[in-house]
Amino acid sequence: MSGRRLDVGDEQRSGDEIRGVVRGTAPVPLSVLDLATVGSGLTATQALRTSAELARLAEARGFQRFWVAEHHSMPGVASSSPAVILANIAAHTETIRLGSGGVMLPNHAPLVIAEQFGTLEALAPGRIDLGLGRAPGTDGATAAALRRSDSLREDADDFPRQLAELIRFLDDDFPDGHPYQRIHAVPGPVQGRAPGGVQSPHRPPVWLLGSSGFSARLAGELGLPFAFAHHFSARNTVPALELYRETFRPSAVLDRPYALIGVQAFAAEEEKEARRQVLSGALSMLRLRTGRPGLVPAPEEAEAYPFSPMERDFVDSWLSNVEYGTPETVREGLNALQKRTGADELMITSNAHGRETRLRSYELIADAYELPAARG
Repeated sequence: MSGRRLDVGDEQRSGDEIRGVVRGTAPVPLSVLDLATVGSGLTATQALRTSAELARLAEARGFQRFWVAEHHSMPGVASSSPAVILANIAAHTETIRLGSGGVMLPNHAPLVIAEQFGTLEALAPGRIDLGLGRAPGTDGATAAALRRSDSLREDADDFPRQLAELIRFLDDDFPDGHPYQRIHAVPGPVQGRAPGGVQSPHRPPVWLLGSSGFSARLAGELGLPFAFAHHFSARNTVPALELYRETFRPSAVLDRPYALIGVQAFAAEEEKEARRQVLSGALSMLRLRTGRPGLVPAPEEAEAYPFSPMERDFVDSWLSNVEYGTPETVREGLNALQKRTGADELMITSNAHGRETRLRSYELIADAYELPAARG
C-alpha cells in the first residue's frame, strides 16, 4: 500500500496519490466496509472477532482500507462504537488503513471525536481515516436517546457548523478570542513533534459520507474526499457523484475530486450458493425496513421464509443492487459499476450470516482480481 495521506494543511494531493499501489487487475483500489454483523445462533463476541480476522485478511490480500460503521439498537449489528472497534483492529494489523464508515457526527460532541481519533492515530500512526456522516445511524427514538434531544432535523441541519468545529479541534487552530481557543484535543497537535520534526500524532484525514446530495455538495465545496452509500441508495449514486464533481473546489486536501462508493458484493464458487447466502442479508434488511430488526438469519431460515408478493418484490429490488455470484460474475459486476459511476475506489460490504462464508467471499474476490496471495 501507499504511505501517502490526505491531510488538511498539507500540500495538495491528487486522487492518484491517494490510491494504493497494490491493485492487481482491479480498475481502482478495493476496500472493505464491515458492520460486525451478528448472525442467528452467534454472539457479538464472535462477530467482533470475525471483524478483526477479516481486517487481517484484507491487509494480507492488498485491500486499500478497512472501515467500520456506526449503528445503534440493531440486534444484527455489533458496530455501535467505531473508535473502540478500530482500536482493537489496529492492534491486530500493521499496514492497512483503518477508519469509520462512518461516525455519525450529530450523535457526538466534536471534541470527543477529535480526541478518539487522535488516540487512534497515536496508536496506529498514518493509518487512520475519519469518515463522518450526518444521519442518526438508527431510528428517531434511539437518536434522541443518543443526543438527549428530540430536534433531529436541527441537529442534521447544523452539520456544517459541527464539522467546522471538529476540524478546528483536529488542527488545534481556533482563532484568537474564540471560546475554545484554550481547549486542545489530545492526543493532538498541541503535544508537539516527535524527533526528526514529524508531528505526533499525525492528523487523521476527514472524509464526508452520504446517501444523498447534501454531503456530496458539502464535500465538493470543502474539497474533501467523498464516500457514497451505493449499497443502500443506488438510485442516487450517479446524481450525487456528479454533484460532488460539479461543486468540487481544490483545497489543501485534494486538487481534484476523489469519490469512493460502498457496494454490497458476495462471491461463492457456485451461483446458487451465492444467491442462498445473500438472501439472508436481504431478509435481514426486509425485517429492518418493516420495523422487525433482528439477528441476521441463517441461509436455511431465509430459504424457508414465506415471503409475501410484496416482500418478494422488496427482496428482488434489494438484490438487484448486490453484486453476487461466482468470483468472475462479481468481478464483472464491480467493473461495470465502477465504469458507470467513475468511482475512484470501491468499498465492498457483506452482511452474510457466518464467519467462514464471509471470509471466503473476500478471498474469492481478491483471487478474481489477482490481488497478492496471503503470506503463510
